Amino acid sequence: MAMHPMEQFEVAPAMGMEHPLFHLFGYPIYFTNQSLLMVIVVAAASLFLSLAVKPGRLVPNKTQSLAEVSYEFVANMIHSATGEEGLKFFPFVFTLFVFVLCCNFFGMVPGSFTVTSQIAVTFSLACLVILIVIGTGFAKHGIGFFKLFVPHAPWYLLILLIPIEVISFLTRPISLSVRLFANMLAGHTMLAVFAGFVILLGGAGGALSALSILPMALIVAIMLLELLVAFLQAYVFAILTCIYLNEALHLHDQH
Repeated sequence: MAMHPMEQFEVAPAMGMEHPLFHLFGYPIYFTNQSLLMVIVVAAASLFLSLAVKPGRLVPNKTQSLAEVSYEFVANMIHSATGEEGLKFFPFVFTLFVFVLCCNFFGMVPGSFTVTSQIAVTFSLACLVILIVIGTGFAKHGIGFFKLFVPHAPWYLLILLIPIEVISFLTRPISLSVRLFANMLAGHTMLAVFAGFVILLGGAGGALSALSILPMALIVAIMLLELLVAFLQAYVFAILTCIYLNEALHLHDQH
């Protein structure tokens, strides 16, 4: 158990690696615990989805049913947010959803590392989403993509509304990344704090040891809540991606 609630979020070289892999612009680059968990998440998710679905199986087992439900869940989410045209982004949105979801769930394992508690990771994912949105918008509409920043309003209001729309669009990577980062950071910090209470009260002896049951019960409740939050944050990240893609595809046509 970490002595300080924030120690669980420290990025450090993995497996006692003392020497960097290489140097980039004079800065040492290590294979960190964060990188290790991302590799484990990608490998585990890929292995599960590859082995769970067998085309020749007439009656799906539980693992195949789970994989098929996840496929259908993401497909329905994309279709409801973007329509038929948005289904071509299914591989990207599905990969994003599964990666964030698995990172959130793997971070709940004691002694593990929560990748999505790092703003560098969530901001990189958010920037990737916005770059794909911008690329999609220009690919379909060309210079007409800038109409996204011109809402349907009287001309005299556009002087105020256009800068607001531009600023709102540019801040999307920040809001998208901070939402996920802050929720995972806050939840895991709370778990560490109550775990510290359990250790302190349990080691106090006497009647105080019995009081350790209360923070332990809170840990169980918070853990269940964190599992729900882990799923909801992955869903929110994916659905907002779909909404942004819908705007790039249809501009203000479906507003």
